[in-house]
Amino acid sequence: MKSEGRKPRAEGNSKGEIGKVLVCFAVKEEALAFRKLAGERDNLKVILVGMGKRNAQQAIRAELAMDRPRVVLTCGFAGGLSPELAMGTVVFAADPATGLEPALLAAGAKPARFHCAERVTATIEEKRALWESTGADAVEMESEVIRATCRKEKIPSATVRVILDSANEDLPLDFNQLMTADQKLSYGKLAVALAKSPGRVGALLRLRKQTRGAAGNLAEVLARVTVA
Repeated sequence: MKSEGRKPRAEGNSKGEIGKVLVCFAVKEEALAFRKLAGERDNLKVILVGMGKRNAQQAIRAELAMDRPRVVLTCGFAGGLSPELAMGTVVFAADPATGLEPALLAAGAKPARFHCAERVTATIEEKRALWESTGADAVEMESEVIRATCRKEKIPSATVRVILDSANEDLPLDFNQLMTADQKLSYGKLAVALAKSPGRVGALLRLRKQTRGAAGNLAEVLARVTVA
């Protein structure tokens, strides 16, 4: 198939691919569905950067010091701030130089403004306050520092996230209380919290189911835009 007359998604090759892509997720639960769907490809690398700005910044700096991708995608779950965004909706913000916006729109993703928070936004009240104070549509914890590092290195980047919890729902637990000092989930603290509030087990299981569904939605969109 000839590439003449086609607008490439980014600086890529004659097959319409976007070149070497680095896809960053915070944790394995976010990445698993995409890894299964995408398989092994020479033009694609998936890394886990950890939760929070500090971990993400350290990870992206280390990765870019070893290798230089053509495009960086920062992906994973986000909390909804705009009441219009339902659970499972894929949202994005992309540098024009990535050329990804048409493909993302065609895949069903919606443009959005993101707020990068220092902590998990757990309640309806916290989400409403952030929506009103920032004007952002969704909240997450890593993309701002990843994309700032990419801008410094002059590498086009995009945020592509999926809404895990909508603006009108609380998370079943305050996960900020369950983190270690390096922002990893402590399963010991989780067990204690559930022992104290066994009634929340059902809500946590529903969240786990939401997690699988949301990750699947994100994986489908990412698979469509990372290969022509």
